[in-house]
Parts: sequence; C-alpha cells; structure tokens
Amino acid sequence: MGGQRWWVLLLGAVLWFGCGDDGDDDGGDAMDASVVDASDEVDGFVPIDAGPPEPTVILPRLGIEADELGVLVNDDDPLSVAIAEAYVAARGIPEANVVHLTLPVGEAVLSRDAFATAEGAMNDALPEGIQALALTWTQPYRVDCMSITSAFALGFDEMYCNTVGGCAGTAAVETYRSLSTHPFEDHGVRPTMMIAATSEEGAEALIARGVAADDTFPGGDGYLVNTTDGARTVRAPTFPAIVSAWEHEGGLNLIYVDNGDGSGSNLVEDTEDILFYFTGLARVDGIGSNTYLPGAITDHLTSFGGRVPTSGQMSIMEWLDAGSTGSYGTVVEPCNFTQKFPNVATVIDRYFHGATLVEAYWGAVQWPGEGLFVGEPLARPYGEQTVTIGADDITIETNAIRPGETWAVQTGESEDGPWTTQMEVTVEVDARQTIVAPRTAAAFVRLTKP
Repeated sequence: MGGQRWWVLLLGAVLWFGCGDDGDDDGGDAMDASVVDASDEVDGFVPIDAGPPEPTVILPRLGIEADELGVLVNDDDPLSVAIAEAYVAARGIPEANVVHLTLPVGEAVLSRDAFATAEGAMNDALPEGIQALALTWTQPYRVDCMSITSAFALGFDEMYCNTVGGCAGTAAVETYRSLSTHPFEDHGVRPTMMIAATSEEGAEALIARGVAADDTFPGGDGYLVNTTDGARTVRAPTFPAIVSAWEHEGGLNLIYVDNGDGSGSNLVEDTEDILFYFTGLARVDGIGSNTYLPGAITDHLTSFGGRVPTSGQMSIMEWLDAGSTGSYGTVVEPCNFTQKFPNVATVIDRYFHGATLVEAYWGAVQWPGEGLFVGEPLARPYGEQTVTIGADDITIETNAIRPGETWAVQTGESEDGPWTTQMEVTVEVDARQTIVAPRTAAAFVRLTKP
C-alpha cells in the first residue's frame, strides 16, 4: 500500500509540472501569471533591486505666472481688441482674466470719473489671485495727473501726483525694491504695463520678442551712458559701481559710456545684442541702427517720454519700434528726481534673479505715479530653474540666490514638512548657481530661504 501511494504522488507531481510546458494555452497563461519579472511592478509590489522613488523637488518662486496676469481690453478700440487676442493666445492667459472695458478712443487723457467707472468694472470682473495687469491700448495713457499704468496699479490718488506746482516729490510705493512675488497679495499693488503699439504688426512683434526672451539667459551687452545733458543724466553717478558689481565670471557684460566731458558721443549706435540701454537725453538718436536682444530693457530720463505714441521729446514708443521689449517714461513734468525714474541697479538685479519684466521695472521705481511702463509684461530671460536627480545627489540650477543671503536645501516627508536642513548655501557674486545636494530617502526636497 505504501509503495502504491508513492507512485500516485510521483505521477501527480509529473502531471502538475507538465502543465506549464505542454503548449496548452490555458496552462501556459496560468504559469506566466505566477512568474514576476524583476523589472516590473506587479500588484503594488516593488522590485527588490529598485531604489527609493524620486523625491518631489520644490523650487523657490521667482515671479508671477501667466494665469496671475489680468488683461484689460478696450472693446471700442479695434486695435486694443486685436492686441488682447494676440497676447492671450501667445501667453496662454485664461479667458477669465480678460476684462472688457469701454474707454474713449484716441484721447490721451482719461478723466477721473471715467477712470473710476473703468476701475469699478475691472474690480468686479477680475478673478481672485491676479497679481499684475496688462493694458492693450496706447491711448489714453494718462488719468488726470497720473499715468494710466500707475492709476490701474495703485488706484487714482493725488498723493501720487505733484499737486503743489514747481518741482515736488510724490508718494512712494511698497513695491520699490520689494522681493515679493505676490505684489497684490503682499502690497495691494498690481504692477501694470501697457502693450503699446500703433499697429497689429507692431504689437505682434513686441509680444513675440517677449515670448522669445524666456529662459534665454542672455549674456548680451548693457550700456549705461553718462551724457552731456547734465539735467537728464542724474542717474549716471551710480553707473560705474553697477558695472563693477557685475564684472565677474557668470555676471553681465555691462559697459559704462562716460561722455560727461563731451569728448566722445552721447549715443550707442550700430551695435548688436543690446540687453540694457539706460541714458539721459531728450532725444536718443541712432537707436534704430542697433539690434536688441529679446527681453531688452531701454529708457531715457527726460520729462515727457511717457507720452505715447508721440511726444514733443522722444516718446518711449520709439524704443519699442526699434526692437526693445520694455521702456519707461513720465507723462507729466517730473523734474529730474531720480526717484521718479528706474533705479538701474535694481531693475537689473530683479530681472537677473528671475522676475518678469513688469515686476523688475515696477520694483525699480520708488515714485511711479507719473510714470508709464510699456512693453511685454511677462518677458523673463532668467526665470528657468532646473533639477537633475541622480542616484546619489540632486543638482539644482537657479538664479534665485543673491550675495549675502543664506539659503538651505531641506528634506521632509510631506509637502508641509516638518523640514530638516541638509545643507546651507551662500554665494559671493551674482551668477547662475549650481547646487549639488546629497540625495536621501526623503519624499520631498526644497530650496528655500529659511
């Protein structure tokens, strides 16, 4: 009996194992289902040779995004409608962010009452979270004594105007030199820029330059010019120090042109790849002979440059027509207070560290009430940050860090922390930084300023 049982067991074993090899489809499928390939993840099981899952890396916010920009369009102005449509399409701005207004066409100055009506309509229509604004018309460019960009950014208030006559200052704004990337949330100010053009073709070219500027990290030249026009060259004493501050590996190629004694030329002409051009003259000749990099910022300190599209002096529209992407000028007599014009060191700093054009320019003017900002608001040549995750380390490339600041690479098990500092980061000069941090098993990694 025992021998018979042994043979039965042996026969059963042979028949069972044979089912996997006999070419029967059903048997083959059953056997395949019991085999786990070490390279696959099956039913939630992870192969034993797989490393820890890649962490989520959280990078610092450097500026506003397209879905945080409101676009104001004058429905009575066909060119404004066309500019708005082109811009929304080019930047992928949500339709909910587009506010339709009714404004007089071809009038330079908007009355206070008309502005109050437009502002009310805007406030009713804007969705939450809008941090900055784009205007898609060229006139009106003024609201009584304020520029129209400042009126929409700040709300109309006489404190932003010189109401005493002669030469007098105006109210300062909290956005000046602020590093906030939520200007409306933090300061109650929506930096505003006019996409100024006199034709659809001009507007489309301006928009295209702004889009083309993104993440290009240009090393192009910047020209800071001291001219013989003493009243308008009041920013020039700061220029040598600005140039010196960027003279290092990874910095910017800034050039100080000193023609204070009149022995040379007040102009930069027949020059390629201009990224910055700051000067002080009533009229800057020869700008059309230059080529400008996408994202270029250029302006001339004078009284009425902000009168667009034409002015008794040189209108800032001429910079855009020459190929620049952003400019600034005043719409009423400002006198030559430097606080009413862009601080050159600040606009370059904000731009290089990842701000959009509208944020960089607005952050550089202390008394902006009488000043008009024109250009493509979202141009951002230095905004991209990259992450490379290796087996043993994580490499981050960023323009976020300024000299004198302490940053940290931290790890945590959730997006809300708690966070543990793995390493601190400080830098000596303004340059794009490469940070290599050891990789751990943590699910989240962030670069932050503690």
